[in-house]
Amino acid sequence: MKIRVLGCSGAEMPGHNPSSFLIDGVIVLDAGSITSTLNEKEQCNIKSIFVTHAHLDHIRGIPFLADNLIINKPDIRFEVLSIKPIIKAMKDNLLNSTIWPDFTDIPHPKDGIIKLTELKENKERDELGYKITPIKVNHTVPAVGYLVVDKNGKSLFYTGDTGPTPKTWKRLKNICLDALIIEVSFPNKMKELALMTGHLTAELMLNEIKSIKCMPKKIFITHPKPQYLKQIITELEALKMKNIILLEEGKIINI
Repeated sequence: MKIRVLGCSGAEMPGHNPSSFLIDGVIVLDAGSITSTLNEKEQCNIKSIFVTHAHLDHIRGIPFLADNLIINKPDIRFEVLSIKPIIKAMKDNLLNSTIWPDFTDIPHPKDGIIKLTELKENKERDELGYKITPIKVNHTVPAVGYLVVDKNGKSLFYTGDTGPTPKTWKRLKNICLDALIIEVSFPNKMKELALMTGHLTAELMLNEIKSIKCMPKKIFITHPKPQYLKQIITELEALKMKNIILLEEGKIINI
C-alpha cells in the first residue's frame, strides 16, 4: 500500500494544506487538498473518496474536482463515500446548487459526475481491491475513521479528526495495525480547547496509544496547527517513541 500525503495540516497557510491522503493513486481519504496538489491526469485517476466528516477542510476538494472534470473529462465519474449524516451534510450544505452546483445531477440527473454512497458504521466494504471499514470516532460532528486493509493484508487506520475515543480502540483491539495515522492538533497547554473542539494534544494522543492493545508498527501524526507546529514537534520528541513520525506534505508512506 502506497500512501501519498497530499495535505496533513490542521489549518491552511502557504505550505500547509488541509487533510488528504491518496492511496495507490485511486482512493482518497479526505479531500482537503486533491485539486491544489494533483495535476489533471492524477485527478482523473481518482475513483473513490472516503470522507471522515463534513468539515470544510476535509471536503473542499470534492466540488472543485467535479468542476475540473466537467470541463475536459465529462465522461469520468467518481464516488464519494461516508456514513449517512456526513453524506447528508455534504448534499444539504455544499452540493446544493446554491453554494456550488449539484454535481450529483450534472451532466444528467441519473448520471452525475459525483455519486454519493452511504456506508454503515463497522460494515466492511470491498473497494478496488481494498477492504475499507468506517469506525466511529469522537468529534464535534458525526465522524468516522477508516480501517483500510489491502490484498496483502497490510492495514492502516486513519482517525481523521478526533478527540479521545476509547470505543474506537476497543473496536480495533484484535487488529495489529501496520500503520496508524492519528491527529495532534494543539500543544499540551491548549488541552481544554482540544477537548472542547474534538481534537488531541501530544499528551492526549499518548493516552490514546496506551489504550491500543496491539501497538501499531508505525504511528504517523497529522493535522497540527501550523501556528503551533514547533511546539508540537518538541512535545512529540519529548515522548521518546521511535515509531512516531510527524507527517510532511508530499511524502510517501509505504506499508
